[in-house]
Amino acid sequence: MATPLPPADRDAAAVWVARMDDAEAWTMADEAALQAWLAADPRRHGLLLQAQAAWELPGAIAAPAQIPEAVDEPIAEPARDRRRWARRGVLGGMVAAGVAAVAATRYVLASGAEYVTRLGEIRRVPLDDGSVMTINSDTALKVNLTSHAREVELAQGEAWFEVAKDAQRPFVVASGAVRAQAIGTAFSVRKREDGVEVLVTEGVVETWTAADASQRLRVLAGERAMVNARALVHYQASETAPVDRALAWRNGMIDLNGTTLREAAEEFNRYNKRQIVIADPDVAGEQFDGLFRIGDPEGFAETLKATLSVSIDSSDPRIIRIERGAENSAMK
Repeated sequence: MATPLPPADRDAAAVWVARMDDAEAWTMADEAALQAWLAADPRRHGLLLQAQAAWELPGAIAAPAQIPEAVDEPIAEPARDRRRWARRGVLGGMVAAGVAAVAATRYVLASGAEYVTRLGEIRRVPLDDGSVMTINSDTALKVNLTSHAREVELAQGEAWFEVAKDAQRPFVVASGAVRAQAIGTAFSVRKREDGVEVLVTEGVVETWTAADASQRLRVLAGERAMVNARALVHYQASETAPVDRALAWRNGMIDLNGTTLREAAEEFNRYNKRQIVIADPDVAGEQFDGLFRIGDPEGFAETLKATLSVSIDSSDPRIIRIERGAENSAMK
């Protein structure tokens, strides 16, 4: 039987998350200390994930100022803070968010910092300028902050950026030939096979391509744009596909609203080693609504079975095969 983690580790995870929430106070030294604490016991990744989920609950409170200097020693919690931190009792129930782990692999480079998340990992990273990145599953990006510019290069995957205002240092995300510049805003950038998708949750973003910087598209809060080397395509937000639903992954969820099962399967496959395969083309075109945990493809498949009368084959631990049920096949 595995030895349970000591209570001090749970306390430490809560302190780390609280300190990370103060982006202005978070430093590269803090980040290094956090990585050392996580590396000392792989199980601490799960604790940190739980603490992050609890911190996002309504009524989050201010963080204790102390950050652990010796990562292997228990953290002394002042008596006056015990009531303020009683909310940590909810952590155990938040594991169902379904994210496999919270800590991204991070490499410090001569010209900046590179962040890489594995399949199923989601990471919230404060930057030295006061901005915060939330990095989605299977993502690789590089950050370079200088005295005159703030640049992010997204090689693959997706990230959401809460950008601190700094008129002297533009915040630009590059993905291939596509550029997106924040104008006091919060927005996400996702690299897709056919281009780059930009979703704006607050403020304004300008987007363009490296081939023609003179042609710029302004995307407002609640809107999205798909950009590639040949075209800028602007999508207005709508009741059926609001931006916030597309960014439900920030809370460990997949929000489907009139989504085809083909698209839903692709979303689940972004986060899970066990892949969903829609074997029947007719079934793949079916539309579906629902809110699901990103780490629960089995639950999604069982819901389809109950609501759409499809057949589920879970005999292979690597895939979940979905096809038309026997009854429907006979009627076809």
